[in-house]
Amino acid sequence: MTKPDQSFDVLIVGAGQAGGNAAIALRQAGFEGSIALAGEEPDAPYERPPLSKEYLSGEKPAERLALRPLHFWADKGVELKLGHAITQVDAEARTATDNLGHTYGWRHLIWATGGSPRPLSVKGAELDGIHSIRNRADVDALKVELPVAERIAVIGGGYIGLEAAAVLTKLGKKVTVLEAMDRVLARVTAEPVSRFFEDLHRGHGVDVRLGVTVDHLVGTNKGAISGVMLKDGTQIDCELVIVGIGILPAVAPLAKAGAKVGNGVEVDAFCRTSLEGVYAIGDCAAHENAFADGACIRLESVQNANDQARVVAAAITGNAAPYHAVPWFWSNQYDLRLQTVGLSTGYDATVLRGDVAARTFSLIYLKEGRVIALDCVGAVKDYVQGRALVEKGVKADPAKLADISILLKDLAV
Repeated sequence: MTKPDQSFDVLIVGAGQAGGNAAIALRQAGFEGSIALAGEEPDAPYERPPLSKEYLSGEKPAERLALRPLHFWADKGVELKLGHAITQVDAEARTATDNLGHTYGWRHLIWATGGSPRPLSVKGAELDGIHSIRNRADVDALKVELPVAERIAVIGGGYIGLEAAAVLTKLGKKVTVLEAMDRVLARVTAEPVSRFFEDLHRGHGVDVRLGVTVDHLVGTNKGAISGVMLKDGTQIDCELVIVGIGILPAVAPLAKAGAKVGNGVEVDAFCRTSLEGVYAIGDCAAHENAFADGACIRLESVQNANDQARVVAAAITGNAAPYHAVPWFWSNQYDLRLQTVGLSTGYDATVLRGDVAARTFSLIYLKEGRVIALDCVGAVKDYVQGRALVEKGVKADPAKLADISILLKDLAV
């Protein structure tokens, strides 16, 4: 057996939000062993949500994205292996090998690699000027081309696509959003919220096109993007394209090592994979979630990354407690914030609370009479107080939920 170049008590693979917080959580839990944090990017752990918002707009500089100051990691005894992508895992030997040929031994392995942007599988996808928004380098490359791009096509009407559309519109660009489904945010919210955000974007001059399919991308004779051709024969002229159609969980080395993998690497309530000593957290981890009626799902959120990081730290330090956290998300678009608590999957009724026209409302999701989720637009109080309704699975009178004179916290008893 080849001797590892270095060995660590804990090797964290992925230096993003989940991986960085796992290292922090271990030290906060009193873990005194050696920790290494290996990531394929050259940057120390930084926040991801601002990439499609304040970082793209220029409101937040790179140094303000940092999860912690650079000296923090050395101060806490966390060895950073930046630019080191782990490409192979040997679970039996408890080793991992990176793209540079270095091999690391480990007692515990935490897999926190997230995912890669799902690519467009159409002709022309290799043209210059096609971008995704997943890491800082993606946005930096996008920013370089923005000054010479007046028309931008955003493929995908999810959170990333709409957030980018809002920022680019505020920067004076002519933006077209192309969504294959019949409404934006269709996978995460109900029709009233979708229609509200479609109207919001159209009110700011965005051309929102629904139920359209990309046939191929059109390029110049110099290999640069010049348009998006739709299946119906319509061409959307543009100098730049942003693709936001989801991610593919980055789990290939674990799958090859024998881990159970489906839609991500599958983990138990303590974030343990099927491989001894190997944990997985964040966007790449598929877990049974109590707020999805026990379905095995992946949650792409900061909340999930942070909470699972703490679950693993507790397990490694001998204080194991199962993952049980209310899911929450947020999205900033123009001057509005959408805040979501809970998971609306499988809802059978909704209640509208507030005034859509006044841009202050909540959509409350029910399943068999229980409150399972809320989408809150400009309604912070509903978001904060609605958490208890979701956590307790409160059965509430729809008329009372809709009555803004009744505080949601008064229904949570």
